[in-house]
Amino acid sequence: MIEADEIAERRLMNIPIPGGQHGLFERLFGELRPKLHRYCARMTGSVFDGEDVLQEALAKAIEALPGAGPIANPEGWLFRIAHNTALDFLRRRSREQAYSDEDLDMIVDPANPTIDRQAASAGLHTFMRLPVTQRSSVIMMDVLGYSLQEISATLDASIPAVKAALHRGRDRLRQIAQEPDDRPLPRLSAAERQLLNAYIDRFNARDFDAVRDMLAEEVRLELVARTRLNGSKEVSTYFGNYSRVQDWHLVPGFVEDRPAILVRDPIDPTARPVYFILPAWQDGRLAGIRDFRHARYVTDSAEMLVL
Repeated sequence: MIEADEIAERRLMNIPIPGGQHGLFERLFGELRPKLHRYCARMTGSVFDGEDVLQEALAKAIEALPGAGPIANPEGWLFRIAHNTALDFLRRRSREQAYSDEDLDMIVDPANPTIDRQAASAGLHTFMRLPVTQRSSVIMMDVLGYSLQEISATLDASIPAVKAALHRGRDRLRQIAQEPDDRPLPRLSAAERQLLNAYIDRFNARDFDAVRDMLAEEVRLELVARTRLNGSKEVSTYFGNYSRVQDWHLVPGFVEDRPAILVRDPIDPTARPVYFILPAWQDGRLAGIRDFRHARYVTDSAEMLVL
C-alpha cells in the first residue's frame, strides 16, 4: 500500500510551489478526487485498484510540483499524471499491452444520448474489455465529459487517433451491452460468514469492547482519504469515533465479489449503501480494515451486493 493521503497532504504543506499555486492545488486535489477516481477505477476495472492508482498519482503530483514551474492547465496536468499512473499499473499487472496505430481516418460518432448512457452506466468489468486507448477515450468523453482537444492532450495522441478510439470503443460497448451477464454470484464460506456476522452484530450493538476483542495484534487500518493506523492499540481509537455518531447501520455484502461490510443510512435502510468497509481476516482475527467513510465517491462506481 502507498503512503496515506493525510501524510501526503502534510508533505504538500512543506513543498515550495512556484507562483503562489499552493492554495490552488490544495483545493484542486480535493475537488478533482471523485472525478479522478471515476477515471482510474474504469481504467483498472476496480474501485479498489482505482483508489490505489489515484493515491499514487496524487503522490507523484505532489513530488513533481516544485520543479513543474507555472502550470497553465492544472486539471489537465493532474489527469495526465493519473492516466500515466493507470497505464503503469496496467503494465505491472500484465493484463494489458500497449495499443497504438489506430486508424486515423475513422470519424467520431456524432453526439448520441444512447451511447453516452451506455458508457456512463457500464460496469467496471465492461470497460476492461476495451483496449487501453479506446477505454481511456470513451471514459474521458462519455463518462467525464472532456472535449476531443482535452483528451488529445491527456493521452498525447492526435485528435484523429482519439476519434478512431472513440468510434471503436463505442461500437464495442454497444456489442457488449447485448451480451448476457452470466457471471456467477459470489459466495461466502461458512467460516467467513460467521466472522463477518459476528463483527457486524457487535458493531451494530455498539459493543465496541467486543469488537476490539476480534482484532489481531498487528491489525492495520486505512481510513481512506484521512489516515492510517497500525496495531491494535492505535486502531482501538477508531471505534471511539464511530461510537459518537449515529449515521450508520452495517449489513454484510460484497463489493466487486469481495466480502464487505456495507454501511446504510439508518434513516433510509432500504436505500443503496452510502459507503463500505473492507475487512481482512487472518487466523480468525481481524487483520485489516479499509474504511471508505471519507471517500464515498468510491461507492458511485462500486458493484455492491447486499446479503
